Amino acid sequence: MSVSTAAVDRSVRTPLPVLGRDVTVPLVTGGEVTYAALDYAASAPALQRVWDDVAAYAPYYGSVHRGAGYLSQLSTDLFENARRTVAEFLDCRTGDQVVFTRSTTDSLNLLATALPEDCEVFVFETEHHASLLPWRGARVTCLDAPGSPRAAVTALERALADRDPYGTALVCVTGASNVTGELWPVRELAAAAHAHGARIVLDAAQLAPHHPVSVRDLDVDWVVFSGHKLYAPFGSGVLAGRADWLRAAEPYLAGGGASRKVTRGADGGVDVEWHEGAARHEAGSPNVIGAYAIASACKALTEAGFEALAAREEALVRVVRDGLADVPGVRFLSLFGDDAPRVGVLSFVVEGWNSSHFAAALSAEYGIGVRDGLFCAHPLLRRLLGGDARAQGECGAADNAIRVSFGAGTPDEHVERFVRAVRELVRDGARWTYRTVDGRCVPDVSA
Repeated sequence: MSVSTAAVDRSVRTPLPVLGRDVTVPLVTGGEVTYAALDYAASAPALQRVWDDVAAYAPYYGSVHRGAGYLSQLSTDLFENARRTVAEFLDCRTGDQVVFTRSTTDSLNLLATALPEDCEVFVFETEHHASLLPWRGARVTCLDAPGSPRAAVTALERALADRDPYGTALVCVTGASNVTGELWPVRELAAAAHAHGARIVLDAAQLAPHHPVSVRDLDVDWVVFSGHKLYAPFGSGVLAGRADWLRAAEPYLAGGGASRKVTRGADGGVDVEWHEGAARHEAGSPNVIGAYAIASACKALTEAGFEALAAREEALVRVVRDGLADVPGVRFLSLFGDDAPRVGVLSFVVEGWNSSHFAAALSAEYGIGVRDGLFCAHPLLRRLLGGDARAQGECGAADNAIRVSFGAGTPDEHVERFVRAVRELVRDGARWTYRTVDGRCVPDVSA
């Protein structure tokens, strides 16, 4: 079967330049090959433009919000302009705040500290752990995995209808699954939440790199995402949305930057007047380079055009699904069905193979980097895998899966090589022997 992307319109076939596109890696069978990075759902490679922008700014780095010197003033302007760029990228409403954090996980943990007292949180079991776990001080209702987008909305409506109508509530939902890549009905879920007096936060970590995210159009109260999935290279993230809960909450971190005024109290202690804006939750010296990198990525993706990027990505998804459709034992994992709209994220299992063994062979024998495991979404993976009985391989039996993911910087050849490699491994088996070291399947170099 042909796995060529030749039928795809040339206008959407050119990937955006990213770092690492020419890196070569050794093969255990001998020789080297250009590395095929197909683990975008974990961390996307930095766009070359983002890296160039950061490199151009780096010599001018200065202390943000804290210096009278030229470089400090320049860095402060750049940092605040980055905030405005992100707000435009997300189509925020007037009055919304953009808070820079370390990651999606950090953003949701920040929001968790800002929940009003006795707030009830509603979350599906299908969420990434970053969305499942931060709500430790709240009442949490965990909803079962839905079988369709409509079922998700219905389940949420029923759960919200049963809650205390006088209490506060928050719904946390993903925009695109980090396991199946499937798009969730965010607008409909937001409408259901608001109809029952609840608010909603959108985990856009997997959605924002692939599709435009409009806070205004989706009518979500907050949105969170990570820079490292948006083609920015540093430990930075965003929490954007309504200001009232954030303004009323104690600062996420206590320290310089979050405080407007600090005085000695009459009792000998310290009295603090906190900032009310985004600075309230950005204590310490901010990651100005990380914020600038996110803003640069936002501009680059907007200028490239999400319509063209999404069309190319959909074509690559078809290459994978069509190329592996007739391969015996390959089963893709899905909640909403094989034809559900999705971003460039696909997870699958191969009958007779341990997924860690299969992923190790893709890396060692073909130079292809994918992810294996439970993808920080254990309840969802266990639901999707069910009672799958897979034979034990060289690396032992494990209840896990393989994930291939790609995006704006993925060359056609990398996806085509992946399809060929899967077909060959299923047909011929691995050409090398493997063993488990520190819980990972690795080539046995003594073989």
